[in-house]
Amino acid sequence: MNLKIAVVGMRHGHITALISHAKARPDTEIVALCEEDDETRKQLVADGQTPTPLASLDALLADVDCDVIAIGDYYAKRGAIAIQALQHGKHVIADKPLCTRIDELEEISGLASGKGLKVGCMLDMRNSPRLLAMHAVLAEGLIGEVQAVSFGGQHPLMRETRAAWYFEEGKHGGTINDIGIHAIDALPWLTGLDFSCINAARGWNALATGAPFMKDCAQMMLTLENGAGVLGDVSYLMPNSQGYSHPYYWRFTLWGTKGILETSATSDCLTLSLDGEKAPRSLPLGEGRGGGYLQDFVDDINGVAGDDAMATAGVIKSSLTTLRIQQAADEGLTNVKL
Repeated sequence: MNLKIAVVGMRHGHITALISHAKARPDTEIVALCEEDDETRKQLVADGQTPTPLASLDALLADVDCDVIAIGDYYAKRGAIAIQALQHGKHVIADKPLCTRIDELEEISGLASGKGLKVGCMLDMRNSPRLLAMHAVLAEGLIGEVQAVSFGGQHPLMRETRAAWYFEEGKHGGTINDIGIHAIDALPWLTGLDFSCINAARGWNALATGAPFMKDCAQMMLTLENGAGVLGDVSYLMPNSQGYSHPYYWRFTLWGTKGILETSATSDCLTLSLDGEKAPRSLPLGEGRGGGYLQDFVDDINGVAGDDAMATAGVIKSSLTTLRIQQAADEGLTNVKL
């Protein structure tokens, strides 16, 4: 039986990827769209978006036969949508972030557990050929025990074309929660090590002029459970003119007791530097796993998710860790145990 998916909120372009993946699968179908923002809905209708978007989540939940609510609204609205959907017995899958507050996440977790429902998230970094290849190399133990990690998830701000709500107070929820969640989800999967401490985190305003509340730059210092250190930067400081094609876009470097492993989202290989060898090696990439997050979500609903899948518990855990790092940045907290 096909899973019937209703999409709520079209104010971030990421949700179109989920729609495309769902339409391409034989076991999922898009049965309804809902957009509560009048101007956005009018534009969707003018663009010929189908199904014709409904104007109310309440009406959708009352009138549409669906199994899943997929969420793509502005970040600070997503938690409330997820909670309402779960209260109505619907599984939920969201673009990242799932929500912007810890209390929302706790309610989402409790509802999902209590009602036997599943929660997915469009955390697609695990599905990339680069990180899949990196995962395989780390599993072989080629660089030994990981002792230090650096990641750069800098993005272009693209103020002129980015959704206006990013720069409206109370709608964004923080750059660490926005961008950093990709790395916070990926690193325990890559290394097999959970985070144990938030040493420090901060955010600040640099390029989002006229919106001082929008802290478009963010950094964090974290510790993994074996004592390894993690330094991360997820600032909106990538040159707009080079967009997402820069060699440093989503760059991961891991130092182990036997060597170094590095790649980036635009690299055509992994770079492996081993102690005892005179020069770095270039390692080929394998196949990616496009739409893997949706496959994991469907498997989770069907009770067949594998140990390595991004199932409900993993989505909740990654979201909570990221929200706690965001909280540390917002409140100036240091050495927070996880």
